[in-house]
Amino acid sequence: MVKRVLVGYGVDVDAVANWINTCDGSPQNPTNVSRGVFGATVGIDRLLKLFKTHNIRATFFTPAHSIETFPAQLAKVRDAGHEISVSGLHGYTHEYISQLSEKEQRSVLDRSISVITKFTGTKPLGYTAPAWATSKELIPLLEEYGILYDHSFMHHDLQPYFAPDSSHSWVETDVKKEASTWMRPMTKMKPSKIVEIPANWHLDDWPPLQPIPGRPGAQGFVDPHVVERLWMEQFDFAYREYDSFVFPMSIHPQVSGKPQVILMHERIIEYINTHEGVEWMPLCDMAHAFLDGYINGVSVDGGAEV
Repeated sequence: MVKRVLVGYGVDVDAVANWINTCDGSPQNPTNVSRGVFGATVGIDRLLKLFKTHNIRATFFTPAHSIETFPAQLAKVRDAGHEISVSGLHGYTHEYISQLSEKEQRSVLDRSISVITKFTGTKPLGYTAPAWATSKELIPLLEEYGILYDHSFMHHDLQPYFAPDSSHSWVETDVKKEASTWMRPMTKMKPSKIVEIPANWHLDDWPPLQPIPGRPGAQGFVDPHVVERLWMEQFDFAYREYDSFVFPMSIHPQVSGKPQVILMHERIIEYINTHEGVEWMPLCDMAHAFLDGYINGVSVDGGAEV
């Protein structure tokens, strides 16, 4: 059987936004803000050069704050033909929707859609939750707002599927209460109309390669060759086990724009391109390929009828 391997980059242009998202409004260290400026300027320029060299159209998930703060830089992305024109929702200032009310989630979606539509001339069709910290309201809201696909959930790692519609429920364990109150199965999942192009922490450059002093697990000095091997072993497994699969890599200009990480991506791209059936594309095209039956994907099942 002919292999169908849909590979792409999801580029989170967090820039300054993720740093000023301190959640409680406390002041941010200006040096951290400068790291965001690096990402929006130097990092974007280096990634655009990388993608042009290898003829790759990527997906740029862009907080509206980044577009309004760095319009000339994001214009380079738009004008180079990347998927910011048909995708790109990633909050306003990388706020965590898991901490927002439904009203505030709507407010952020309204503003973000307005900013991207005005900037690109096209309503965005894709969404990824900042920090992949989702909410029970997310999928119903994406359906309501006419979004085609999401890139936040992890029910599978290498196959597209229809995201569950959030009608299922579970009971968190609370040891302060009697065990009988929380010994309950999760209820049955039902599919939504939103295509899920799965998120994957093990294909994300931020956790191993972005130093954040004082935060456990974010020391950021992992050898890129270790990360490269981790990513390529996932690719090797997928290529061995599946006739068709998606392989979306999540990167950030302030991380992957660093010299040693650019070199890592060059090696990864060259390695992936040695395989038959590989097609590089934006995540939106992966969603369309699933909807059109070009790639089968999977169905997500689980939960109990109660």
